[in-house]
Amino acid sequence: MNNDNKKATLELGTKPVGSLLLQYALPAIIAMTASSLYNIIDRVFIGQVVGAEAISGLAITFPFMNLGAAFGAAVGVGASTSISVKLGQRDYLTAENLLGNTVTLNLIIGIAFSLVCLLFLNPILRFFGASDATLPYARDFMEIILAGNVVSHMYFGMNAVLRAASKPRQAMMATIFTVVMNILLDVVFILWWHWGIRGAALATVLSQSMALCYQMHLFTNKRELLHLKPGIYRLKSALVKNIIAIGVSPFLMNVCACVVVIFVNNQLVRLGGDMAVGGYGIANAVATVFVMFVLGLNQGMQPIAGYNYGAQNMHRVLQVLNLAIVCATCIMVVGWAVAMFLPHTIARLFTTDSRLIDMAVTAIRFVLLVFPVIGFQMVVTNFFQCIGKVRISIFLSLSRQLLILVPLLGLLPLFFQLNGVWYAMPASDAAASVIAFFVMANYIGKLKAQVKERQTTLTH
Repeated sequence: MNNDNKKATLELGTKPVGSLLLQYALPAIIAMTASSLYNIIDRVFIGQVVGAEAISGLAITFPFMNLGAAFGAAVGVGASTSISVKLGQRDYLTAENLLGNTVTLNLIIGIAFSLVCLLFLNPILRFFGASDATLPYARDFMEIILAGNVVSHMYFGMNAVLRAASKPRQAMMATIFTVVMNILLDVVFILWWHWGIRGAALATVLSQSMALCYQMHLFTNKRELLHLKPGIYRLKSALVKNIIAIGVSPFLMNVCACVVVIFVNNQLVRLGGDMAVGGYGIANAVATVFVMFVLGLNQGMQPIAGYNYGAQNMHRVLQVLNLAIVCATCIMVVGWAVAMFLPHTIARLFTTDSRLIDMAVTAIRFVLLVFPVIGFQMVVTNFFQCIGKVRISIFLSLSRQLLILVPLLGLLPLFFQLNGVWYAMPASDAAASVIAFFVMANYIGKLKAQVKERQTTLTH
């Protein structure tokens, strides 16, 4: 066993929380932000080189990508959280078996998802809001993405496990490598070889494949605390149930995001046409940059909260939660300011089409209107997931994306037409944040009582 790696794991329970959060979150934030930036660069290349309809076609693929991510998150997040807790309990054998089961599950689910979706690709894209004009672009993109879907599942799953295994820098490097290679391949495939939207998809799959080779190389090092070896790949029902039980929350979050985007796209096509869908796609790409900042912060919080919850260090659990909430709020305030004061500048990066620019400006302002309170809601939802309170995490996820937003998407357009679709998004975000506040306030009281009881026990 690598003593340095074991020491790094044990530091999760002893090192100052602020330093730990910076140590784990900064690489994740850099990696997640870089990931969102290459998605933006993909869209910039496609919008500027291929055209406005291609941007709208790419926007149709958002729910499809979210659906694929839902299955990947169920395994990756579930496994990494389980591993963090087991490391906190110093149960290294189970943690290693969780690693092996993660590989097997990603292979099975990734291949099955690709086969099913490729068989029914056209009907699925139509259901997601594709029109006669945008369907060819969406199909060209998703055929290649689905062909490499098992690579994407494995890549994201292994990155999550790297963070849980006290290797946030390596996880960051894998993502940055993916981003750099994706951009370089975009230049070659789209600008030089004129492969259009297929070139963007191929660049994504190839860059993730190369990064996955690097990740697998890390996990084959026998000196590491967690490493791949014979005997850990056979699925064990107890481990699989544990992974899925925790992974249900991020799975439902992504499925809800998929359902919501389907509703939004169909309403936008009906009330505003393909340009409205394209405008929403641009706004989504911009919002994703700041959401990824917070997701990176959450990923940094996850091993710290999971380890200390497993070790029953409740005061450290509360410390990392409070710090993450403050940081997430600051990030989202910056996002709000950019959306309110620079929407035209942002829209022009993606397209020169005046109709699409006007629609994107409106979409950007509404999608990011209440961002200052969304950071809190995202951290709280992820916190409950980190400590294994799956039902609470699922409820908070559903409240924002499904229970409130979908009814508003059906109701408000009856009165405000296209504007009703835009109004529904900030309204649901604000309501979900209020719900998260009251749920968190109730649970914080219980956690503080546990901290006080533990301190009393120690003094006696």
